[in-house]
Amino acid sequence: MVEKEHMNLAMIGHIDHGKSTLLGRLLTETGVIDPHVIEEYRKKAEAIGKATFEYAWVMDSLKDERERGITIDVAHQRFDTNKYYYTIVDCPGHRDFVKNMITGTSQADAAVLVVDAKDGIMAQTKEHVFLARTLGVTQLIVAINKMDRVNYDQKRYEELKKELLELLKIVGYKEENVVFIPVSGLEGDNVTKRSEKLKWFDGPTFLEALDLMKVPEKPIELPLRIPVQDVYTITGVGTVPVGRVETGRLKKGDKVIFNPPAKVSEVKTIEMHHEEIPEAIPGDNIGWNVRGISRNEIRRGDVCGHLDNPPTVADEFTAQIVVLQHPSAITAGYTPVFHCHTAQVASTITEISKKLDPKTGATIEENPDYIKAGDAAIIKVKPTRPLVIERVKEIPHLGRFAIRDMGQTVAAGVVMEIKEK
Repeated sequence: MVEKEHMNLAMIGHIDHGKSTLLGRLLTETGVIDPHVIEEYRKKAEAIGKATFEYAWVMDSLKDERERGITIDVAHQRFDTNKYYYTIVDCPGHRDFVKNMITGTSQADAAVLVVDAKDGIMAQTKEHVFLARTLGVTQLIVAINKMDRVNYDQKRYEELKKELLELLKIVGYKEENVVFIPVSGLEGDNVTKRSEKLKWFDGPTFLEALDLMKVPEKPIELPLRIPVQDVYTITGVGTVPVGRVETGRLKKGDKVIFNPPAKVSEVKTIEMHHEEIPEAIPGDNIGWNVRGISRNEIRRGDVCGHLDNPPTVADEFTAQIVVLQHPSAITAGYTPVFHCHTAQVASTITEISKKLDPKTGATIEENPDYIKAGDAAIIKVKPTRPLVIERVKEIPHLGRFAIRDMGQTVAAGVVMEIKEK
């Protein structure tokens, strides 16, 4: 049996537009969740006057969430379509979505944008779309949900579809990479089965739409980049860094360099799952043995590349960011911690060059004094120590970062330009 290809799916959209219910329905109808569990939830939901929440509750198994009727936890659920096996990254809100997307634990290959048929486009819908695009999600299923609230009206569906398409085009989505579907997560229309009530719709069900997504090509043709997660010294072997190949390919015998420390070496062996392999490609978690480098010369956050195309070390860089939350305002001189691949480096925002409209990316103000939650901006950044980072257009996997401070993700961004060391 051939293992199906794996895809990561992010669920995005406004907080009350029914993401959890749609997902709960999908997972129940595809047999991931036992219908008995749903029945039990249904009884409890009715008892506290929250009927219709039973599907959502599957995803929200924490008690206090049930009482508040909102999603907090991120549920990582595996389920299979005919073609793929998906891991669902159910992102309750904005901040988790961003944090997950940037840390790469769930670089989403596709996203489902859930929009309430009756309420239509809300501020959060716009922001999620802008974020998804900024963070590199190129294909989208738009589920126009709660069709039961508009009596399954085709005219309302077409009208909203047109508005959403305009919004998606503004932030840079191509029409051919977007699939629109009408659904009712609550009633189960067009989730896994066609519906009499949506006779006018001749497109796919939600489940079928998931098979229309494409597995992103592995970035083998890009330059080699392996962020170091840890470094081990193994008796009789020597120094063995471990990490995940993000781009390019690594072969035994390759001449490599670790930046920022500029340590050069040759690859003696490559190991994955305790077996030696001749070459590693993107997605592989490997240990690779390098001669002539001692364990204390390289560390987590350094990046390995080929000697003839070394990882870029930034002295300063220009980035586009979205501010998610900040108790006050961000001004020039602010020095939070930038998290990029496996590196965490305190960096100073030396200049706020432009404030942008977070829904379109258009410039609103040149050189603003400050930016606050909800703003998008172009900024200049100076790391307090050398940092390997890449232009998002050239090597997207190392061109994204999160800004963290006071135990929370303050902002997310991508690297536009780099002034190299």
